[in-house]
Amino acid sequence: MSQRFFKFNGLFIILIVCSFSSSANFDFNANCLKAYQNIFELKLTTARQIIAAEKKAHPTNAIVPLLENYIDYYYLLTNESKSEFERLEAAKTSRLDQISDDDKTSPYYLYAQAQINLQWALIRGRYGAYFAAAREISKANSQLTENSKKFPGFHPNGIGLGLINAVMGALPDGVLKSTLATFGLKGNLQTGLNILNNLAENLPKSTYEPFYEEAIFNYAYVLSDVAKSSQAYNKTIKYTARIADSSLLKAYLLAYVCARNGYTDQAIKILSDRPTGSNYQPFPYLDYLMGIAKLNKLDFTATSHFEKFLQTNKGNNYVKDTYLHLGWLSLLKGDDTSYNANIVKVKNLGSNYHDRDKQAINEANAPKPNKNLLKARLLFDGGYFTKSLTVLSESKAENFTSAKDKTEYFYRLGRVNEDLDKHDTALINYQQAINVGRNLKYYFAAKSAVQMGKIYEAKRNPGKAKSSYNLAIEMKNHEQENYIENEAKQGLKRTGS
Repeated sequence: MSQRFFKFNGLFIILIVCSFSSSANFDFNANCLKAYQNIFELKLTTARQIIAAEKKAHPTNAIVPLLENYIDYYYLLTNESKSEFERLEAAKTSRLDQISDDDKTSPYYLYAQAQINLQWALIRGRYGAYFAAAREISKANSQLTENSKKFPGFHPNGIGLGLINAVMGALPDGVLKSTLATFGLKGNLQTGLNILNNLAENLPKSTYEPFYEEAIFNYAYVLSDVAKSSQAYNKTIKYTARIADSSLLKAYLLAYVCARNGYTDQAIKILSDRPTGSNYQPFPYLDYLMGIAKLNKLDFTATSHFEKFLQTNKGNNYVKDTYLHLGWLSLLKGDDTSYNANIVKVKNLGSNYHDRDKQAINEANAPKPNKNLLKARLLFDGGYFTKSLTVLSESKAENFTSAKDKTEYFYRLGRVNEDLDKHDTALINYQQAINVGRNLKYYFAAKSAVQMGKIYEAKRNPGKAKSSYNLAIEMKNHEQENYIENEAKQGLKRTGS
């Protein structure tokens, strides 16, 4: 059991309260700290009760509306309900009004407003409301930047600034990026990573230690999803070690990063051992994640986890992707009728706000996947590289009649060989994928060019790396074009172009 970093006793509490309470009306006192801890364990009902008591005891404490917003934020993240989002959104203005009428000399004055703006922006972006989200991000960025100048020793400023810099710096071309540009917002991925890494290292040594878990939550997300860093797994394991095992948010974070980075067995164990009980906020996504993890090791009990997600989920995100995975399970079992029924559901149910659901639509509109290629893909995603290569070795390029399947075959070979450190073989495979598929609408050829660039980068051959990244950018009108092009542009930045 890892050691809890909150210790509400004696001298420590006195020191923390003195550090956090810059005025009577921004009083991050022992009750507020306890509520904040419960929020980050996803014990939201307990946190609500503590906050209600604090509100009654100190009705003018302006930390209360900030904590109430945290509760709504994590409730909506775990609930995924758009109707709940619309119901709760009205509270934002009154909370900001209460805070803005308070002590302008406190470091929490601008910080609390920025956090509320940023949290609503992140939720709003999940439903495609990009202009409103961009406006809120712009406000949050301005408020945190100003607060950093006024209070350079107030380390929590970096939590939001690190996230904003990283995400803005890595955004692919598209509606959100162009909307943010209208507000003059630009970021830098490396700057964001540096800010968050400094927080991870230094918050435990400071009086702002209670903000540690929030900083790590942002840092792990940026490493895994934004930067797609090879260090995502190791750093997440390292920095979550000191967070309490009673935190459901920690279990989610670890399982998600493990599943995303090929540590499937570990993800399954974490999800199986996660804390449970009525004290915790229901989190249907964890069943979806368990389904993904089990399918990636070709464990067909994944079906029950996907079905449970569909039964308990109150939102529309991941619905299309869930039906796609249920379709794949049917296909691998040899049940074409069920496969076709699930593909119809992919097209007709759920929403397409999330990237996973957008890609699910692309897959549903594509020809039925080849079973061996699908098995190899799933095993690769699960981190079972040798097994994936064994499946691919059962076929030869000439066995595939369609250009799509042939391109995917070479691409999958390249990915597996690259991760098995057979880089020269992988380069040959990627070039074959490009030769066959560069004019197709599928992502395999363009992504192959990006992977070639990364290999050449690692080989310290910047000339060939740049050539590969530029080739990826030159390919147009294919799936995931914006994301692959952005990945190539990030590669060009690293190689000095």
